[in-house]
Amino acid sequence: MTVIDISPSVMQFLLAFIVVAPLLGALAALLPAPPGLRGRNPDQAVLRHGVTVTGAVLVAAIVLAAGFDHDQPATMQATTDISWIPALDVRIHLGIDGISLPLLVLTALLTFLCALYSYFKLPAGPSPKAFVALVLVLESGTLATFAVLDLLLFFLAFEMVLIPMYFLIARWGGDQRQAAAWKFILYTLLGSVVMLLGLLLIGLKSGTFDMVALATDNGRGLTTSVQVIAVLAIGLGLAVKTPMWPLHSWLPDAHTAAPTVGSVLLAGVLLKMGTYGFVRILLPVAPDGMRTFAPYLAAFAVVGIVYGSLACLALARTGAKGDLKRLIAYSSVGHMGFVLLGIATMTPTGVNGALFANIAHGLITGLLFFLVGAVKDRYGTADLDTLAGATGAALYGRAPRLGALLAFAAVASLGLPGLAGFWGEMLTLFGAYSPAEGLSRPAFRTFMAIGAFGTLLTAAYMLIVVRRVCMGEHAPHSRLSPDEQPQQAPRAADGPQPAGTAGSPSSGTAGPRTATTPQLADIHPYEAAAWTPLVALTVVAGLWPAVLLGLTDPAVQQLLAGGKS
Repeated sequence: MTVIDISPSVMQFLLAFIVVAPLLGALAALLPAPPGLRGRNPDQAVLRHGVTVTGAVLVAAIVLAAGFDHDQPATMQATTDISWIPALDVRIHLGIDGISLPLLVLTALLTFLCALYSYFKLPAGPSPKAFVALVLVLESGTLATFAVLDLLLFFLAFEMVLIPMYFLIARWGGDQRQAAAWKFILYTLLGSVVMLLGLLLIGLKSGTFDMVALATDNGRGLTTSVQVIAVLAIGLGLAVKTPMWPLHSWLPDAHTAAPTVGSVLLAGVLLKMGTYGFVRILLPVAPDGMRTFAPYLAAFAVVGIVYGSLACLALARTGAKGDLKRLIAYSSVGHMGFVLLGIATMTPTGVNGALFANIAHGLITGLLFFLVGAVKDRYGTADLDTLAGATGAALYGRAPRLGALLAFAAVASLGLPGLAGFWGEMLTLFGAYSPAEGLSRPAFRTFMAIGAFGTLLTAAYMLIVVRRVCMGEHAPHSRLSPDEQPQQAPRAADGPQPAGTAGSPSSGTAGPRTATTPQLADIHPYEAAAWTPLVALTVVAGLWPAVLLGLTDPAVQQLLAGGKS
C-alpha cells in the first residue's frame, strides 16, 4: 500500500536528489547571489537559499515517504546500485526500508526547521554564507548515512558530518567553543579510525562491502573470532558517536558551546547515526560477535541511564549554577542509554523500542534545545539559579506560552504516556525482560530494573527543572525596600532587561519586585513555525505508535532473521 503511486525510477531519483541536493546547495551558497535574488542584502539572500534548499529536500522526503510501499517495509526500495570502485567491489548503492525511512524524514525536517529558525535568528559569528554551506553539507552527510548500503560509503558519509559540526561549534558557538570543538573532533575521529579497521575486516573477509548481501548472509561467511573483533572495533566508533558511557564526555561540552541550531542537529540527528550503525551493520552482519558483547553493551547502557540522570539532578539543584543546555545534554546520555539497551537485547521488541526511542528523542530533545536557546536569548543566560531567581513567577508569569511549551517538552522527555517518549523506553524494558536466546535472562532483568529506576530519576530532574524555570523561586530578599531594589536587579536578571521591567527607570514604578511581574517577549511567529511540527509529531507518535512501529517491525524481524521473512 502506498499513499500515492510513484514509479520506481522516480523513487530512485527522489532518493538520489535527497542525498545530493544539499551538497549542491552548499556549493551554490558560496557563490555570489544572482542580482534578482539578493533581496535587501546578500546575507538575507543566502539565508533564504538555505531555507529553499532544505525545504525542497523535506518535500522530496515527504513525497518519498508517500510513495513508499508500506505493505513491504522490509524490502529495500528506491534502490540505486552503480559500480564505483570495481577493484574493491565498492558500489554506489542507495536504498531505504522501514528502518531508515523515518530517520531520513526526521533529518530533513529538523534541518529545514533549523534553516527557517536561522533565517530570523542567525547566531553571531562569521559569514552567513559559510554557516548555510556548513549546515547543508551536514545535512547531506547525515542523509547519506541513512541511505547508503555499502560499508565504505557508510564510513565516508559517517565522517562527512564531522568537519561541518566542528566549525559550527568553533565559529558560531558560545563560551569555551574552541575547546569543545576540539574535544568533539578528536573523540569522534579516533573512534572512526578504529571503526574503519572493523569495516575493512568485514569487507575483506566476506569478499563484499554490500550491506544487503552481508545482512542476508547473517554472519555465516565470518568466523566467530572475526565477528568479535569486528564488533569491538566498529562498536567502539559507533559508541563514541551515540554516545555511550564512558565515551560521552565530549557531548555536554559540545552542546553547551554550540549555537542553538547546532545543538538541535547534534542531538536530533547526529547521535542517531551511531545507533543506526548498530542496527544496520552489527546486528545482522555479526550476530555472534554482538551476542558476545551484548551483556557488556547493556551494562554500559544502564550505567549511562543512571549516570546521566544523576548528573542532571546535580545540575538542577539550587546553588549548583547548573547550565540548562548542559543539563539537556546529560539527559541525552540517559535517553540514548535506553536505545543501546534495546539494541543489546537483540530481540524484535527491544530493537523496535530502540528505533522508536531514536525518533522520539530527535523530536523531543530537538524541541528542548530550541526552547532553551529561546530562553537564553531572552534572559542572556542559561544558568538555572538565575532563571529560577529572576522572578517568583519565572516563565509562567513572564512568557506563559514559552513556559507552557517548555513544560510540555519536559514531560514528554520524562516519558509521559500519550507522548512519544513513552513507547520507546517501555519497549526497550520489555525487550530486556526477555532477551534473545543465548543471553542471560537474570542479567538482563537486572538491567531492566536499573533502567526502570532511571525513568524515575528522569522524572525527578525534569520536574525540578519545570518547577524552577517555569514557576521560579522567591528569593529571601524579594521584598527589599525600593531604595535597595536597584542593587539587587542585576543579580535577579543577570541579563538584558526588557523595557518596563519593575525597578527600572522606564518601568514607571519604584515598588518591590513582587508588586509586578516583568514581562519577556513570548513566542515569536517564526519560533512557532519552527516548533509546532515537533510538538504535533510528539503527540501523534505518542497517540498512534503503530504508524512508526508498522514501518520498523517487519524490517527488524527480517534483519534479525538474516534476510529471511
